[in-house]
Amino acid sequence: MKLISFIIPCYRSEKTLPSVIQEIEEKMWELLQAGKDYCYEIILINDCSPDETYGMIKKICKTHSHVKGIDFSKNFGQHAALMAGLRMAKGDYIVCMDDDGQTPANEVDKLLDKLDMGYDAVYAQYENKQHSGFRNWGSRINENMLRIMLNKPKDLYVSSYFAVRRFVVEDMIRYQNAYPYVIGLVLRTTKKVTNVVVQHRIRQEGKSGYTLKKLLGLWFNGFTAFSVKPLRIATILGIVFAIMGFIYGIYTIIKKVFNPAVPVGFSSLMAVLVLFGGIIMIMLGMIGEYIGRIYISMNNSPQYVIREILNNNDLK
Repeated sequence: MKLISFIIPCYRSEKTLPSVIQEIEEKMWELLQAGKDYCYEIILINDCSPDETYGMIKKICKTHSHVKGIDFSKNFGQHAALMAGLRMAKGDYIVCMDDDGQTPANEVDKLLDKLDMGYDAVYAQYENKQHSGFRNWGSRINENMLRIMLNKPKDLYVSSYFAVRRFVVEDMIRYQNAYPYVIGLVLRTTKKVTNVVVQHRIRQEGKSGYTLKKLLGLWFNGFTAFSVKPLRIATILGIVFAIMGFIYGIYTIIKKVFNPAVPVGFSSLMAVLVLFGGIIMIMLGMIGEYIGRIYISMNNSPQYVIREILNNNDLK
C-alpha cells in the first residue's frame, strides 16, 4: 500500500481543523473502497497560533492515532512549518494543504492520480479563486516573481495545495538554511510538474494570515534564496546608467562649446544626483540583503524550533 502523508500548517484554525480532518478521512475511506491501495497519516503543525489551535490539535491526536502534532516555540511562518512536516512525513506521496478548508481535501485524488501517471509534483489550480482582492494581487506578483527569478514555466500555476513524490521531499529536506522557500525547492528538484483544476471554497472562519509585510518577506525570501538574478539586474542597471551619464556629460560639453550662453542648470544636476543616488542605495540594499542572509545562515539560525511532538511513534 502507498502511504499518503498530509501536511497542514496551522494558524488560527481551531474552528476549521476538525472539518478538514474529517474530510480527509472520508475521502481516503472512499478511495480505499474504490480499490485504491492507500493508507495515510496527517501531520498538523501549530505555528505558535495565538488562539486554541494547539489545544484542538492535542484533542484530535488523542482520538486519531494516525494524526501527528508539532508545536513551534514561536511563529516561524508557513514555509518553515511545511519543512517541519516534510521532515516528519514518511509517505510515498506527500500532500500539502491549508488548514482553513478552502483547499478541497475531497479532490485530493486528482493530485494523486497525476502522480500515478508519472509526474513528480502536482499543483492545484483554482477555477475560481475565493481569496480577497489583496491576496489575489499578491498571488499575481508572486507568479511573476517566480517566472522571472526562478524560471517557473509560464503555464504552471503554483498554490499552497500540492502533492509531490518521496524523492522530491528527500531533496527538499536537505535544505538547512534559515530561509526555506518550498516552491523554489520543488522547482529546483524537478521539471516534471503539472496542474490539476480543483474548486476553491469561500473562507468560513477568520481571515488570511498573510499581511503586506509577510508577503514582502516571502517575495524577498524567494528571489534571494534561490536566484542571483537581482544582482545581475543591478549590474546591468549600473552599466546602463553609467553609459547614460557619460553620454549626458558629452552632450553637456558639446552644448556649452557651441552655445556658451546656455547656463548649466543646478536643478538638472540635482535631479541626476538624486536619481543616481537612489539607484546606488537600492543596489547596496540588495547586496546587503544577500550578505545578511549569508551571515544568518553561517550562524546556523534554525528554520524552526519544536516545543512538543504528539503521536510520533518513531520516538517511542
